Formats: sequence, C-alpha cells, structure tokens
Amino acid sequence: MQVRKSAPRDRYQAFVRKDLMSLSQFHHLDPDERLAMLAVSAVLPFRTNPYVIEELIDWDDIPDDPIYQLTFPQRGMLPESDFDRMVDLIQRGAPSTDLKSAANEIRYRLNPHPAGQIQHNVPHYKGKPIPGMQHKYWDTVLFFPTQGQTCHAFCTYCFRWAQFVGIEDLKFSSHEADLLHAYLRENTEVHELLMTGGDPMVMRTTHLRRYIKPLLEPGFDHIRHIRIGTKAPAWWPHRFTCGEDADDFLRLIEEIRSAGKLASIVAHYSHPVELSTSVARDAVRRIQDAGGIIRTQAPIIRHVNNSASIWAELWTTQTALGCVPYYMFVERDTGAKDYFSVPLARVLRIFRKASRSVSGHCRTVRGPCMSALAGKVMIDGVTEVNGEKVFVFKMLRGRNPKWERKPFFARYSETATWLDDLEPAFGQDKFYYEDELQALLKNGFRQSVRGGKEIAHCGEVSRARRSV
Repeated sequence: MQVRKSAPRDRYQAFVRKDLMSLSQFHHLDPDERLAMLAVSAVLPFRTNPYVIEELIDWDDIPDDPIYQLTFPQRGMLPESDFDRMVDLIQRGAPSTDLKSAANEIRYRLNPHPAGQIQHNVPHYKGKPIPGMQHKYWDTVLFFPTQGQTCHAFCTYCFRWAQFVGIEDLKFSSHEADLLHAYLRENTEVHELLMTGGDPMVMRTTHLRRYIKPLLEPGFDHIRHIRIGTKAPAWWPHRFTCGEDADDFLRLIEEIRSAGKLASIVAHYSHPVELSTSVARDAVRRIQDAGGIIRTQAPIIRHVNNSASIWAELWTTQTALGCVPYYMFVERDTGAKDYFSVPLARVLRIFRKASRSVSGHCRTVRGPCMSALAGKVMIDGVTEVNGEKVFVFKMLRGRNPKWERKPFFARYSETATWLDDLEPAFGQDKFYYEDELQALLKNGFRQSVRGGKEIAHCGEVSRARRSV
C-alpha cells in the first residue's frame, strides 16, 4: 500500500478520515484499534496535520500519549451499543448512505449544542435572528465567521464538534460582516467581540480584516477589546511564523493596538508538549512582539491532562513565555464527554494542588469553571455546613449579572461531572437563580445590569432603555 507523504514542515496539509488508511502510523496500530478508529471517526470528526503527527505525538507511547488521545479517535468515545453498531456496518461493508444515516442518528443523541447555544444565545436585529452570532453576556458578542468553521486539527473532546460533521442544521456560522457591524453599532453596551469557531485562524488575514478593520473606525469606540479564540498556536504555529499571510496577521494586530483597542489571542493549550517546540515558542513571541496579549485556557480532560503536575507545568511554562493563564474549564456535557470527563470533586482537587505548587504569577487562572445554561459557574470549594458536606459555587458570568459572585451550594458528590448532576444543598429544591432563569428563557429576553440600571434585551436593545 502506498504511504501518503507529508507536506513540507511549514506547509499545511490536512489529514481527515479518508486519509487514515494512508498514514504510515495507522498501520502500526493493533487491528482492533484501527477498526475502532474507523468506527468512531464515522460519527465524530477527525482532522489532523503533519506537525501534530510528527512533532507532538510520541508514537512509542501509544495509546497513552496525551496528544494521541487528544487528536485520534478512541473506542471509548462512543457508547458501547453505538460503537458496536458502527463496527458492524463497517465490517459488513454497508453502503456509505447507511453508515451516514446511523452516524447522524447517534450525533443527534450526543447533545450537539449544549447550554442553549442556539435556542437562547442568538440575538436579533430588526426582528430577525442573526445567524452565526451569540450574545449571552451583556458586554460580549461571539461571532462565528463562515470561513473559520474548521480547525488545523480537531480535538477529540471538542464541545463544538457538531460544526464539523456536515449536518447543515447543526452548523453555526455567518459571512454577514455588514450585519455584524450593524448589530455592534446599535448595541453600544457591547465592549468586546470574540471571533470564534471552529478556528478563525484557519482564515486568511484578508477575511479576518473584513470583519475586524471597520471596528477600528469612528462609530465603534465602544468596542474596546477584540479577542480571537484559537488552537492554531498549538496545532499549527506556522500560521504565525511563516509567509506573507503570517506577517499580514501580525500587522492586523498592530492596527488594532494602534486604534487604542486590546488585541487578545485566547489560545487553547491542553498540555505542556504543545509549547515544547521551537516553532510554537516562536509563534508566541511574534504575536507578543506585534502587541497581542495571549491568554490561555483549556478544559481538564481525562487521558490527557487530569493531573496537577501537568497543569502546574502548563501554567509555569505559559507564564515564563509571557502568556496569561486564563481559564481551566470542566469538559462540557456533549459529544464524547463520558470518555473525557472528570468528576467535579477530582477536578477541584487537581486545580487546588496545581495552584499551590506554582508561583503567584501563574495564579491568574480562573476555575474550575463550567459554561452552563445560566452562565460560567466556578467550583469555589468544598465545605461543611451544619453537618452537611457541600460544594460551594459562584458564577463568574451570568445571564443576569446580578447573579455573579453570589455563592450557592450543592450536595457533595464524588461522581458528578456537571452541574446538572447535582442537587441543591440544605433541602432546597432548586438553586436560587433557576426561577428567574426559566422566566428569562421563556420570555425570550435576557436582563443585563450596568451602573445599577437594567437593560432589557428582546434581541435588539431599545434605545430608550440603553444605559450607556
């Protein structure tokens, strides 16, 4: 069998499911593991590149290597009955239509869009929903550019996996730059734009500039911070180091800074090995030299980074490189969560042990945090009240900002992996925010509070009630 050759090390080349059989590394795997990989990748997306395969994975440590676990499909990622069904179809040589039909049925059962992303986060403009945009928190808008709805490699735990499986009604994206700008011009309480995906850094800079450049002009003084969420510094750091387009992106960062706005790269680093190569460190340096701030975040993932020593090394390395540790997340309740999730009690122990072992400069990280329906919920600790052992939570961000930083309590559990798995403490039947949350969702609007005044959002903001 002919082995597919890799591209030159600084030229991007994608490997997807159909290319698995042509990867030399694939044929070194156990036959059962190869079959499992084909079965799982028929349901959940697979994509990688030569840099990940050749520079980041230790093939002598398979299957335990963390980057291998992070990028190549594993048997445990599907429920057993679904896995067996896909294996049977593959072994029988079933038509591709049957394989796709079975895969789609499974996908819809894997909670493809958690935390009400489509139902409750999409804003309206002139009475119509805006595709490819989310506005969950009053001061921040998320935008999903169409050209950025893939990645240089897919993380096996990705909570946005549904963007990449080819089902149109699960995709979430927009090419409407004019609509983005019109919405931001009207909603002057918004201070921050987060470009997300997929990964906006798969786009050429000319496309990024079309969305961002107008926000540097008069009329958008209220947009103070432009964030780009990306895994590219880990999965394809050459995006920032090689070629004219890399230089053009750095010029765009300089333009944002020259306009008096903050340019942040929110980089997803899941393991220290992603910062171990010279090109990865060069990418960090070039972004910083252009004036960009790199904040780092990742979820805690079983089989990849579920130990305090890994997180301590990750934060220490990032801080030494001038990056700012930002969030430790809890794996979301979607996709292959049963394979990757870690019980909340253990997550908290890992976070605390890692935090205790690093200097104060590394303790900028917030977490452990769940991006739940109500907001970003942080596990603040475990305590005992009147003889009852409880989790202590608080919201870092809430659909209603009045909920933020207010503690609430849940009965302690050693097995719960998500907020919905827990019961309120002290005999309560619900958490304090739940009634208001349901009313907000039912009425189709969210309340924001700024300067002591309430801003009512019914998709678009009434000028009469705007408190800016």
